[in-house]
Amino acid sequence: MDVEAVAKSGTGGGVSTGGPSLLYLVKRTELVVRARLEELLKPAGITALQYTALTVLERHDGLSAAQLARDSFVTAQSMADMVRTLENRGLIRREPNPRNRREKVVLLADAGRRLLAEYAEPARRLEERMILDFDEEETARFRDCLNRAYRALS
Repeated sequence: MDVEAVAKSGTGGGVSTGGPSLLYLVKRTELVVRARLEELLKPAGITALQYTALTVLERHDGLSAAQLARDSFVTAQSMADMVRTLENRGLIRREPNPRNRREKVVLLADAGRRLLAEYAEPARRLEERMILDFDEEETARFRDCLNRAYRALS
């Protein structure tokens, strides 16, 4: 059984507390976060995945499309389509890589920076809503646990 099937079924190995598996709970949380983000971004005409790619570029501008795909959790083929769409909207631009002229790097355009600035506060409020019942220590532990779980599987 693959990870997605385990997540959907709510069963699987690991630490059992009699409730749904951790894989299921993580997947369920990811899906509701994505749905809320899609609602939030609808007026901008971009998807949650496109927004994620823009935020990755905001932190690490000048990535190859392949690296942007890895950091944005999409396939290279999906990223090729996404780059084309975002470039046509003027949110990103592509330029030759100064270290390898045969390769292009993806850069955040000014319009992309403006869009991210416009949605920074609503995205922050969404994140705050997600952890509304957490105190400061729980929030720090939650962040640490998610990072450690990611590193363990990477």
